[in-house]
Amino acid sequence: MTLVFDADDTLWSNNVRFERVIHDYLDWLAHPTLDRDALYALLLDIEAANTVAHGYGTKVFLRSLHELFERLRDRPADERERREIAELAAALADHRVEPMPGVADTLRELGGRHRLALLTKGAVDEQQGKIDASGLAGFFELGTHIVREKHVDAYRGLAERLELDPTGTWMIGNSPKSDILPARAAGWRAVHIPDENGWALEHADLDPADQGVLRLRSFQDLLRHF
Repeated sequence: MTLVFDADDTLWSNNVRFERVIHDYLDWLAHPTLDRDALYALLLDIEAANTVAHGYGTKVFLRSLHELFERLRDRPADERERREIAELAAALADHRVEPMPGVADTLRELGGRHRLALLTKGAVDEQQGKIDASGLAGFFELGTHIVREKHVDAYRGLAERLELDPTGTWMIGNSPKSDILPARAAGWRAVHIPDENGWALEHADLDPADQGVLRLRSFQDLLRHF
């Protein structure tokens, strides 16, 4: 079989880093009337629009922070405020990541049984930096692949390039929206490994009756099924 893995929040933690920045940013805003839940909802709306128009990654995230500021203050941030916002998000420019516990050993064992590939979405330089920093690239016999968006055509395109049999190919990830639903639409099977720190915009409802989706509690559980 061919096992294709998501990267962010499947192989290593990612969204939690952005959530820390959001927490500090909302403290910094100190809005006089809107509470944190309302501010967070506004930011999600802005992020949703920006991901469609501009894609993913730290630069787009910073754009969203600035747009929320402008919406709330009715003006762009001045030079000092722009510098302070950049300082809040400075840690995101560091692409260092650490694989979640058990990921490397699990990939090593699975690679002895099946063909492995990685499929991630986002800004190419940013995602490649994280792949390089993770030290995991060598486990993926079929390579690492970065796309702007993980929609059904991305899955069909990868299957065509790698000459995959969709019925023998599994997509493994934490995101119903990006990993599970489009893979199923492309005729693949899928493994959903939920992450409690996953991005709210990646949530979607899965059909509990879909026999093509395997639901596991941990990454290491893959060894019991593959």
